[in-house]
Amino acid sequence: MLKIFADWLTYSIFNLTPETLLAEAVNFFIFDTIKIFILLAVIIFSVSIIRSFLPPEKIRAILSSEKKYFGNILASLLGIITPFCTCSAIPLFLGFLEAGVPLGTTFSFLVASPMINEVALILLLGMFGWKIALLYIVSGLVISFFSGIIIGHLKVENLVEEFVYKNKVNKQLELPKLDWKQRINYAKNYTLNIIKKVWLYIIIGISIGAWIHGYVPTDFLTHYAGADKWYAVPLAVLIGIPLYSNVAGIIPLVGVLTEKGVSIGTSLAFMMSVTALSLPEFMILKKVMKIKLILIFAGIVGTGIVLTGYLFNFILSK
Repeated sequence: MLKIFADWLTYSIFNLTPETLLAEAVNFFIFDTIKIFILLAVIIFSVSIIRSFLPPEKIRAILSSEKKYFGNILASLLGIITPFCTCSAIPLFLGFLEAGVPLGTTFSFLVASPMINEVALILLLGMFGWKIALLYIVSGLVISFFSGIIIGHLKVENLVEEFVYKNKVNKQLELPKLDWKQRINYAKNYTLNIIKKVWLYIIIGISIGAWIHGYVPTDFLTHYAGADKWYAVPLAVLIGIPLYSNVAGIIPLVGVLTEKGVSIGTSLAFMMSVTALSLPEFMILKKVMKIKLILIFAGIVGTGIVLTGYLFNFILSK
């Protein structure tokens, strides 16, 4: 249905000549834009209903569990359904520390929240299918889990700025109970709010992707970033760190890069570095932790992303 509509707009309404570079780019843009926005609206609404049962105070209570590694597992899983960009994840990160959640557990959340979320799942599912989406989610959970474990064992609480722990609170908050009408209204408003925040990133990402799809020769990117290039994955991670975009703007671009011959592991490593290790994130974190801890965090997560990129390339080349 969407393909028919995209073809009708491209060839009948815009009157573009089939099989030309411009027609292919426009057709790609129309089809992917409609598909992504439909998926976003449906799945974010569903996830928002789930999120309405997990306000931040309840999440903090759950993550404060004293069971070994249990908090890291929960923090990684909760990252999927909690705020999906660094700027919104960091306030929760601080809230967890102030509420007594262990530092390692809190870092598991900080890694998982921007890297793995409903938007990433929706876009990867729509562009690559469930196998790639599942592989990505599992690898992201593994990276966030072990990053938190390692940081927890390093005992680096002294590298967090003192004011964070001075604000530590222990009181239990009484949470309001919501009926289904309130939950649906919350989900509707949250979905609209998310779409308002990401629509421009999506349009830009798909536009760049459409241009690459129509105009960049396949062998050009394969030559420089194919799976046989040993340096492609770490180079993609290094290129991604200075950039800043949320996952909604990056995944459409990833889809086209892989279509043009860039290996899937290299493309996803690039996406992970942009969303989980961006330079703006480090600048925000500098306000609450010392540079040494930021470097430790970046080194651990960066290594995990590089290894995951190589693993993806190995598995999917079979």
